[in-house]
Amino acid sequence: METIWTPLTVLDWTTKRFDEAGHPSPRLEAQVLLAHVLQCDRVALYTGFDKPLAPAELTAYRALIKRRLAGEPSAYLVGEKEFWSLPLSVTPGVLIPRPDTETLIQVCLEVAARSEPIRIVDIGTGSGAIAISLAVELPQAVVVATDISGEALEVAASNAQRHGVADRIQFLMGDLANALPATAQFDLLVANLPYIPTGDIASLSPEVRHEPVTALDGGPDGLDLVRRLIGDAPARVIAGGHVALEHAPNQADTVAGLLSDEFDDVRTRKDLAGRPRVTFAKQTAPTTLLASD
Repeated sequence: METIWTPLTVLDWTTKRFDEAGHPSPRLEAQVLLAHVLQCDRVALYTGFDKPLAPAELTAYRALIKRRLAGEPSAYLVGEKEFWSLPLSVTPGVLIPRPDTETLIQVCLEVAARSEPIRIVDIGTGSGAIAISLAVELPQAVVVATDISGEALEVAASNAQRHGVADRIQFLMGDLANALPATAQFDLLVANLPYIPTGDIASLSPEVRHEPVTALDGGPDGLDLVRRLIGDAPARVIAGGHVALEHAPNQADTVAGLLSDEFDDVRTRKDLAGRPRVTFAKQTAPTTLLASD
């Protein structure tokens, strides 16, 4: 008897294949890909669970399944990833936002005054996930977001427009703090820079290796860019301001030590899995503006 491919039978089949392939959320991924093909939300997959897929829909879905099983991330296949409850467009030219990075948002919201004006800089913005989430949560915030990639800045600017915060975010292209005007200072400096050691890149999962290596590779111990940014940060953060950095769990002590050389009140926050994920500190000493060009 020929199988009738309805949303329910398709999801059951795909979930089994993804589970056999070791995907951590097989049912969710199957739903995301099918909802993308059918141009509906995931709830609608079940309200119309017994309606057979059209041949073109089935062909398109099978093509996505094949690419996903070959290692392409679902976020790139559908062109979108949710972060901080915000749907964000993503392309293969930007890092896919992770739930772990939401810990960074939580820390920033704890140290920021929601009802007062605040200047924020997000170094290495990628898709704009951090800058946009903070702009949405802090209506008095003015944000500068930098990246060395022009493609990333285009994606980030599009996401800012999508969520109605483009008028409060300035996007600048350049290498870390070098992208900023010479005398620019901020109440909050935040960054999720590449922090994977170069020697670990080749052993990453095929899914992660689809992401841009420039957004992953942090040098021999993973902290090359973090060290550079911490060295520049004191002149960029006003007295009373904060710096908050994401890192790998095994880098927490090193990052805390680097920050303690330049800042005070250094603390580390764990992510939802209980792993040290974000280290942040306060600028208590008066800062000197950089010399003008």
